[in-house]
Amino acid sequence: MEQEQEMFNQRTDLSELSQAVEQIRTQLGKIIVGQTATIDLLIAGLLANGHLLLEGVPGVAKTLSAKLVARSISATFSRIQFTPDLMPSDVLGTAVFSPKTAEFQFRQGPIFGNIILVDEINRAPAKTQSALFEAMEERQVTVDGNTYKMEEPFMVLATQNPIEQEGTYRLPEAQLDRFLFKIEIQYPSLEEEIEILTQQHQTDTLHQLEDIKPVLNVAQISALRATIKALHVEAKLLAYAAQIVNETRQNKALYLGASPRASLAIINSAKAIAAMSGRDFVTPDDIVKVATPVLAHRVMLSPEKEMEGLTTGDIIAQIIKKIEVPR
Repeated sequence: MEQEQEMFNQRTDLSELSQAVEQIRTQLGKIIVGQTATIDLLIAGLLANGHLLLEGVPGVAKTLSAKLVARSISATFSRIQFTPDLMPSDVLGTAVFSPKTAEFQFRQGPIFGNIILVDEINRAPAKTQSALFEAMEERQVTVDGNTYKMEEPFMVLATQNPIEQEGTYRLPEAQLDRFLFKIEIQYPSLEEEIEILTQQHQTDTLHQLEDIKPVLNVAQISALRATIKALHVEAKLLAYAAQIVNETRQNKALYLGASPRASLAIINSAKAIAAMSGRDFVTPDDIVKVATPVLAHRVMLSPEKEMEGLTTGDIIAQIIKKIEVPR
């Protein structure tokens, strides 16, 4: 009995983290109506040191959401508009000849920043998208044989439209795997849309954006991430996450299963969700909550299931339901 009591005693002080999370929620809630699940995933992605892919039809505040996250942090922000003619050097930077020194000097591209908004990422060809690979995974960029480290925190927030076909390119699986979450932003409800209209009628969005003040600085983010990394996860929950991911590789409805990177992503993001809930330990519910946004973009449906109108989210839900929840 004493052991059980000790298990549920708070071992880590999460008061600073809880306060920061609540402040960011309040800041984002000033402009974004509803979308509470989206806001929580945005914050969890930031705390878990992951990159985020925001998907939704035009006009559902994908870009605005990314901007608001950036404005809530006292860090450098850079925006890259992906287009079909964008070249890798437009993202990474290029060597420029200096007449004064008679040498080539590297001029950094917009990828060098803390929060990077990549707008309409699927509008650039694979050659340009691949410019993000090394930066997203290894937090560094190699140009002309020289390696340049990215400053921490480094976070890519990318947006894409799920329905347009003309002038878009499919993201390579290796790139999709580098995103911690794929966040699908849905249409607002009728009540939420009325609230949006009322809000916009009374105040201009540009003025509202100016009211958003930074909540965290770079040092605070690093400290909060270290706190989250130290949270307790029981061995049976590590096995539970591994079972879910392993099942995606065995499931006949899926043509491609998730990689071990997905298992790590589930645990890291579940820790962030637990901390945001004021707990210093992970529960099965935390794992279930993040499983779909972590896995949906990492697996591929078989052609038969795709023709039936199923989604990767449907199959992941079936997998979770099938696996026994640890007690």
